[in-house]
Amino acid sequence: MASSLSSSLSIFLLLISVLLLIFPLTLCNTSSSNQTPLVFSLKTQKLPQSSSDKLSFRHNVTLTVSLSVGSPPQNISMVLDTGSELSWLHCKKSPDLGSVFNPVSSSSYRPIPCKSQICKTRTRDLPIPASCDPKTHLCHVAVSYADATSIEGNLAHETFVIGSSTRPGTIFGCMDSGLSSDSEEDAKTTGLMGMNRGALSFVNQLGFSKFSYCISGSDSSGILLLGDSSFSWLGPIQYTPLVLETTPLPYFDRVAYTVQLEGIRVGSKLLSLPKSVFVPDHTGAGQTMVDSGTQFTFLMGPVYTALKTEFIAQTKSVLKVVDDPNFVFQGTMDLCYRVGSLTRPNFTGLPVVSLMFSGAEMSVSGEKLLYRVNGAGSEGKDQVYCFTFGNSDLLGIEAFVIGHHHQQNVWMEFDLAKSRVGFGADVICDQASQRLGLRD
Repeated sequence: MASSLSSSLSIFLLLISVLLLIFPLTLCNTSSSNQTPLVFSLKTQKLPQSSSDKLSFRHNVTLTVSLSVGSPPQNISMVLDTGSELSWLHCKKSPDLGSVFNPVSSSSYRPIPCKSQICKTRTRDLPIPASCDPKTHLCHVAVSYADATSIEGNLAHETFVIGSSTRPGTIFGCMDSGLSSDSEEDAKTTGLMGMNRGALSFVNQLGFSKFSYCISGSDSSGILLLGDSSFSWLGPIQYTPLVLETTPLPYFDRVAYTVQLEGIRVGSKLLSLPKSVFVPDHTGAGQTMVDSGTQFTFLMGPVYTALKTEFIAQTKSVLKVVDDPNFVFQGTMDLCYRVGSLTRPNFTGLPVVSLMFSGAEMSVSGEKLLYRVNGAGSEGKDQVYCFTFGNSDLLGIEAFVIGHHHQQNVWMEFDLAKSRVGFGADVICDQASQRLGLRD
């Protein structure tokens, strides 16, 4: 009898263990479904372009959100970045900075010491491990980006005010030193909002299991929604599962929104490429990331070359290629076209480029295919437009990156609970802003 009871108890405990292994995300995220969604305006901020033909990689369009931080509240703006984990603010005044957060003026600011468990465990997903500042004994963090930007400072707690919601104890980086490749961006924004899947990301700290955004292609309006996005006026959404990797690999970002690109079609022609070129190798190189912090889309060398060759072949009758091999826009985009000074490209005559994912497809057409390079053509000379796909090899990254230029007028949904990314096509994002009362 005792043996039978013991056996039954063992089976019961084993069943409970299995259930906990199967449903950890559901159990962790049940509270988020009861939260009131937060909706606020997403601004497209345009920065001056250089007149140089060959430019170093930089963003001349960023997506920014405005909110308040501290007690009393200080108004700030942050670049929305689904490719980063740590949210941070400039905390030290500098001639190049137009907006900074002043922690001394806030009664709710609390720096995090090195001995804190937050410094020891919550920073585990950061690309650069946290360290201890020997002078202040505070938790020191540093971040670096593909555009040669690096910045560092200390972790801290602070109260963030988003709309009518107050979130005390939010963890962020209070940055006081660094090197930026983009002084114009520094002059117009206070910091960066990290929105990836990491433990310290803004969306995870706030406890939301889903967020969405919609970027307008016609003006500077858009929306960012934290929480559920079930609206009657929103059409069907195609979902593609996230690629989840548990093993640490040198070139694989495990907390990025990684999806599986399976092929690319130009017009009706599928590029003749083996599926293996889209799959990460044993080092993790070759993952496909959806990144709101990058402007254009970048493809690994062999895939980019195949797309470039096919696009040239299909547009040779309507577009004239710039034949200067030294003309490389932003150092990474080497397919550019000359267009008469008083005309525009025949966008309707361009083939649609379709990015094919597992279960979903993103179509890039019309004006989203070409980007006018300001300053490259002066009065009386041809204008220059460049293809909005670039070469990852020239950028110096071992990944495919889907940038926000190709996400315009697409409802982008990031579902952390179900580990998937959704694409809602044919959405007019400025009208979505109007529906939600966010249009200026």
